[in-house]
Amino acid sequence: MSHNTVSAAQIAYLRSYQYHKIKIQLYRISILFIFLCLWELGARMEWIDDFIFSSPSKLLACFYHMTTENALFYHIGITLFETLVSFFLVMLFSLLVTILFWYSKSLTETLDPYLVVLNSLPKSALAPLLIVWLGGSYKTIILTGMSVAIFGTILNLYIGFQEVDEEKIKLIKTLGGSKSQALFKVILPANRANLVGLMKSNIGLCLVGVIIGEFIASKCGLGYLIIYGSQVFKLDWVILSILILCIIAMCLYGCIRLLEKKLY
Repeated sequence: MSHNTVSAAQIAYLRSYQYHKIKIQLYRISILFIFLCLWELGARMEWIDDFIFSSPSKLLACFYHMTTENALFYHIGITLFETLVSFFLVMLFSLLVTILFWYSKSLTETLDPYLVVLNSLPKSALAPLLIVWLGGSYKTIILTGMSVAIFGTILNLYIGFQEVDEEKIKLIKTLGGSKSQALFKVILPANRANLVGLMKSNIGLCLVGVIIGEFIASKCGLGYLIIYGSQVFKLDWVILSILILCIIAMCLYGCIRLLEKKLY
């Protein structure tokens, strides 16, 4: 009897949870729909200047025009490629450097102040120097994207490595295990959530770094379209590019969330 009662309660809870999720999604869609309607109405009724603020209908027309005449998807692809490459390199090099620091305490103590200084530097100030030193190629823009995230990632990862329970590492050593076994059996599994959290923040940071690089030196990409559009007063280009960047950021973050669900 109690088994049936528990099952019924579980079913009721699952239904309630699903209903709540659907309700939240409807709220989100409604807010977006109302915002777009008010934006379009404000432009048509001349409550706002559609030259400066544009409108949904003008942005749709701009999207069609740019896809047929200005290779919009090419620019999106360039920005997406640079962002993904910089993101993967940040995670790879950060993990390798952190492991190296974990193996060598003296190396950590030597380089820690430099990492703190580099992490505190405004990355928008580094970007022009990188471009002057290395040129305005896509490789430099990828490096600019990396510079925004890599130093903070190394510091946060190393803190996570240090916070792992020392008793577990001592147990492995007591049983004759090597430091490498401690790394793969204890340290890395314990930092799985930390790694996923850093991936969530870094995907957005790398996108910001890439856009900064495209602002300064690129002849393609969404950052270039934003700068060029503002210079020639094609503000529809600017607003459309910003909206596309928002969609890209949401999609990339959503991919990390899916990976997180797979891992857990």
